[in-house]
Amino acid sequence: MKVRLRLAAILLAAFTLVPVLQPGLDAQLPAAPDDRFAGLQWRFVRIKYHHMFESGRVTQDFYGEPWGIDAPAAEQNLTRRVKTATAIQVEDPILLTMDDPRLFEYPWIYFVEPSSSRLLDSEIAILREFLLRGGSAMMDDFHGPAEWAMFEHEMKRLFPDREIIEVPKDHPVFSCFYKIDGYPQVPGLGSFLAGRTWERGGVVQHLRTILDDRGRPMIFINFDTDMGDGWEWSNAVDYPGYIKYTALAYRMGINEIIYALTH
Repeated sequence: MKVRLRLAAILLAAFTLVPVLQPGLDAQLPAAPDDRFAGLQWRFVRIKYHHMFESGRVTQDFYGEPWGIDAPAAEQNLTRRVKTATAIQVEDPILLTMDDPRLFEYPWIYFVEPSSSRLLDSEIAILREFLLRGGSAMMDDFHGPAEWAMFEHEMKRLFPDREIIEVPKDHPVFSCFYKIDGYPQVPGLGSFLAGRTWERGGVVQHLRTILDDRGRPMIFINFDTDMGDGWEWSNAVDYPGYIKYTALAYRMGINEIIYALTH
């Protein structure tokens, strides 16, 4: 069961109290911004979606709506990290709905807890068009067989004729910026505090995708891992043992973003 500590996160965001790690602890940063991808543009676009809890008939086990989990610290921290580590032109994070006409201005969008989403038919059509026209989505922070089944149902609505496949270990997403040996499992903070890296029966982490007609991954599906918590809590000095997981979350997240922007 997740321990989100939402009140603490909200207070931190409201008063912009973002603790800074001591020098030397944030070892995942390069010595200087990498200019290989200068000229690229990116911003964190979080999607506000319709979800299974809106009716009130299903009980939530966390504070707030599922699409807003880890906000705003996750996108603020990842945005700063992409600016620091790369020469990509990075803009401030924004929140969009699927029917917002600005959606097609941005190449990359983010869904957290996507197993909770219940997109309207009209939104399914928009998302399908966005992806087939070259857009990319990151799906993050859902766990275990029950949540996978719900997510898979939504993906079958999105692409009934396309399979969800495993991203192979030799895929360029693992080496396009950082060299990563295997897909990492980033525990949510609650799981970390409980002494484990997994939750809800999702013991083994997976990076999965759906390909377009050219073989391009349209979606990076971060399953049985919690990148968002890794970004959200990366500056919290109260959890020094968590730093190794935030390093993995940043590295894998930036790799997925750079791959999406360049393919």
